[in-house]
Amino acid sequence: MAGIRLRTKFLLSMVVVSATLTLTTLLVVRHTVQQEVRLGIQRDLENSVSAFHNFQKQREVTLERSAALLADLPNVRALMTTHDPATIQDASRDLWQLAGSDLLLLADSSGKVMALQAVPPEITVRQGQDFFPRVASRAETRHWWYVEGHLYEVFLQDIYFGPASGHQVLGYLLLGYEIDDRVARDLSRVAASEVAFRYGDLIVRSTLKPAQESALLRVAPRMAAGGPPQADQIRLGEERFLATAVDLPTPGAPALNLWVLKSFDQATAFLSSLNELLLALGLTAVLAGSLLVFLISHTFTRPLENLVAGVRALEQGDYAYPLHARGGDEVAEVAGTFDRMRKNLQKTHRELLDAERLATIGRMASSISHDLRHSLAAVMANAEFLCESNLTPGQREDLYAEIRIAVNQMTELIESLLEFSRTRESLRPTYGDVRSAVNRAVQGVKAHPEFQRIRVRISSEGSTEGWFDFRKLERALLNLLLNACEMVPPESGKIDIGLRRKGESLQIRIEDNGPGIADAVRDRLFEPFVSYGKENGTGMGLTVVQKILQDHGGDVAVEQTSASGTIFRINIPLTPSAENALAARHAT
Repeated sequence: MAGIRLRTKFLLSMVVVSATLTLTTLLVVRHTVQQEVRLGIQRDLENSVSAFHNFQKQREVTLERSAALLADLPNVRALMTTHDPATIQDASRDLWQLAGSDLLLLADSSGKVMALQAVPPEITVRQGQDFFPRVASRAETRHWWYVEGHLYEVFLQDIYFGPASGHQVLGYLLLGYEIDDRVARDLSRVAASEVAFRYGDLIVRSTLKPAQESALLRVAPRMAAGGPPQADQIRLGEERFLATAVDLPTPGAPALNLWVLKSFDQATAFLSSLNELLLALGLTAVLAGSLLVFLISHTFTRPLENLVAGVRALEQGDYAYPLHARGGDEVAEVAGTFDRMRKNLQKTHRELLDAERLATIGRMASSISHDLRHSLAAVMANAEFLCESNLTPGQREDLYAEIRIAVNQMTELIESLLEFSRTRESLRPTYGDVRSAVNRAVQGVKAHPEFQRIRVRISSEGSTEGWFDFRKLERALLNLLLNACEMVPPESGKIDIGLRRKGESLQIRIEDNGPGIADAVRDRLFEPFVSYGKENGTGMGLTVVQKILQDHGGDVAVEQTSASGTIFRINIPLTPSAENALAARHAT
């Protein structure tokens, strides 16, 4: 994460932690709820099977009692004593209607079927004869019979001659009750589940959809043998179920099972809404946490950003960058300490500059005295020559010209020394357009006849208004332009002056097409008394330029120099520093 801001690290960390916690919570909750739902469905299935057994037991007791009462009727005994199939078949219709069952079968003591009444009527005596021996050989009285697409629960009762204790069997009575859609729905309501009666590879009756019935038939047969494990999960179409099966006794094969199924998808349908709710809460938590972390990190990192900006400004030499140390925490304490350190450095820097400037003046005294003595000697000698009476007017004019040149050199040298020795408090900034100072400097250059043919072009980009000491700024620009004019060819010389605003600063670029700065003075260009190729140069021009711009809070540098020309770049703030603003108020 190198190069990433501290605030971004805080925010990314919070998003990752919140998203991880939210996802983990969703997975844990989903898994836990699914387990609880599965256990709940298992308990419900067990309860459903128990409810079915209880319901079936009560139903079988009732139906078995009805069959016993019907078999014990005197007219049934009397009918079976006739041993006449036609008579018994005709009379069985009234008995069938009296019983209210879906199937009635009467057989004699040898097991021969004498009468059969059933719904539907397609069930024949022959089919009854095939079925009856299988149930008669069993000890149970309750059986299941699947015939002609219908499933019956049948109850077998003996018809005795005399009391049952005598064991004189006249015949057998078989009552059957069909498992139709109504019975399946009743069982479904009792079991609170879906039910299906499966006979081998057939679904006899169910409350499932047709597509689900087809899918149930594809369930492995081993699951139906003795019933599947409790709450075994199966998929019927697009829906998942937890299912169990109850074996129902049938004479012979195939096996008959009652399947009890509970929809796992319906039971867990609320999980989708719960997941959506948890996801919404998780996203809300992430967003709220991110916003909170952003605000907290902003509170923490804003003083650090201000401190970093102050350090960068100090690195670039800006001692006036504002630092706001609010609060009493460690960051505010560091910012306050840094601000005091910066002010001390600024004060020390100024003192060093002033001391260095004064020391430089002291060191320059010997050099200056030599230049002044040279100029004074020229003035004195020429003045003595003027005292001679045999001079022509032309000779006198030449002597006057030499005296004026020497006086001008002494005046320029003294003014440069005075400017170099002045402190920053001597500035008198006023608000105006720096272009006016540039125009006056250009006019000052054009006042020299030897520079009349040099083309000077001025361009500007953006606002160039600000607080400056225009008199001193004009002098600095004039010195730079004079140097440029002295270096360019007199006939084809070109100087371009470009002004461009950059934020709260103004950049001035002075470009000429001269031969470039000599290597001998390139590294000492702004030092005092450094001159090259000028007959009457004092070596203070660029030193004064640098001093004036530093007093304004700016700087000057050689951006480029080569045989095709030189570019000087000036950066100067448009807004005055605190010291310059104070000086401006005093001046006004």
